Amino acid sequence: MQQPNRALPVGPEPSPRRPHRLTSRLVRAGLAVLLAAGGLVAAQATGAQAVVGARSASAEAAANPYERGPAPTNASIEASRGSYAVSTTSVSALSVSGFGGGTIYYPTSTADGTFGAIAVSPGYTAYQSSIAWLGPRLASQGFVVFTIDTNTTLDQPDSRGRQLLAALDYLTQSSSVRTRIDSSRLGVMGHSMGGGGTLEAAKSRPSLQAAIPLTGWNLDTTWPEIKTPTLVVGADGDTIAPVATHSQPFYATLPSTLDKAYLELRGATHFTPNSSNTTIAKYSISWLKRFIDNDTRYEQFLCPLPQASLTIAEYRGNCPHTS
Repeated sequence: MQQPNRALPVGPEPSPRRPHRLTSRLVRAGLAVLLAAGGLVAAQATGAQAVVGARSASAEAAANPYERGPAPTNASIEASRGSYAVSTTSVSALSVSGFGGGTIYYPTSTADGTFGAIAVSPGYTAYQSSIAWLGPRLASQGFVVFTIDTNTTLDQPDSRGRQLLAALDYLTQSSSVRTRIDSSRLGVMGHSMGGGGTLEAAKSRPSLQAAIPLTGWNLDTTWPEIKTPTLVVGADGDTIAPVATHSQPFYATLPSTLDKAYLELRGATHFTPNSSNTTIAKYSISWLKRFIDNDTRYEQFLCPLPQASLTIAEYRGNCPHTS
């Protein structure tokens, strides 16, 4: 008798989704391995970049041992104070010769080594108090600053030039802060008759690293002998030393091969440098840093040449600088 057909027992069919799940898991695992490897490579690259950056910064610092303070920004050079705490010491006219004494402003810390130094002269009939704001403002950026009184308030530019140099000699040779100063990195500034004296000092001592006459007055308007990088600051409303007969010819007659600039303040008078002024401070700091400290981090504020603005009537100069 023929046996009835019996269906052979058949197990459940494999789920069609299982191979896909397995494949998906394998893909995900592979991606994880790749991502981990990529992360390692990225981390290694970032680490390498950090090392290169550190070496670059170290090399830059080694190339210029005179850099002082953090990398500058517009905000840092326009601020009323820089990164250094400042101390002061008074110098009596009775304790010096060649000038009338004054006040020394200097960075309190000695951790960064020595600093460049600047002597600053007041104008005709004026005292150091008229330019005192420049003391802490410049010193807090990393300079030793000596605002001086002159032998008499009536001293003429040639005398004020000699007094600025006498003040620098006192700073570097006899002052209580002489060990804080690098005597090879010196500059001069001055207002009005003191500005004229600034040009006289630069002419007499070519080794000076920077000069900044502020609304300067001098009957000598030709300065082809000067070898010191010079920033001439004039004021568009100056009726005592009009720019057309003072600051502009001062600038125009400086050697064409010299690093030089002309900044004419807008809406300003002959006496604008006697009060705290952000535009004067910003470009003075940049000039002094660039040429006294050879700190090219400040070149960005001087080149390309600043444009006319609410505070700048005109700016001329040679770029890039070569000193």
